[in-house]
Amino acid sequence: MDLFEAFAARSCYRGEFADVPVTREILTQILDAGIRAPSACNQQTPSFVAVDDPEILAKIAEILPNHLSCKTAKAAIVCFSDDRPVYNDISFYKEDCAAAVENMLLAITSFGYASVWLDGVLRREQIAERIAKLLGAPANKRAQVLLPIGVPAASAPKAPRLPFEKRASFNGWGEQD
Repeated sequence: MDLFEAFAARSCYRGEFADVPVTREILTQILDAGIRAPSACNQQTPSFVAVDDPEILAKIAEILPNHLSCKTAKAAIVCFSDDRPVYNDISFYKEDCAAAVENMLLAITSFGYASVWLDGVLRREQIAERIAKLLGAPANKRAQVLLPIGVPAASAPKAPRLPFEKRASFNGWGEQD
């Protein structure tokens, strides 16, 4: 699948995953896509933990009991952020993490797998801290995003996208030369 096909095919999948493994080779390539993402001042602040151990995946699903994709995921990747300042007194950890996660989502799609970007739920009930503890993360790292990964058990409708003209323009706001 080429890059523009991956853009078109990528969607958030919140359903059940089929009983199809995600190989270490594929996980390594997905992680490499995240590692290759740009970061502020090239400080490379995101770190990643890939999980393919069924027991650890089950523990993550216990922490996130209302997420079907976590209950049936065959692998998961947690993007950890480091909020240290990298330019004067400014941290770009959210931007760095977002760039890495998008690269990984496109890689996941290109291999025929699906995922969903989970971050809001990690901000409640100490979920990020519980996942970080489960995975043995250092105290200065925060579990920022969780990507459950697998082959979709069913097709899911793609969320509609607004037309190009509603989201993009040339040479000024709303201009369509």
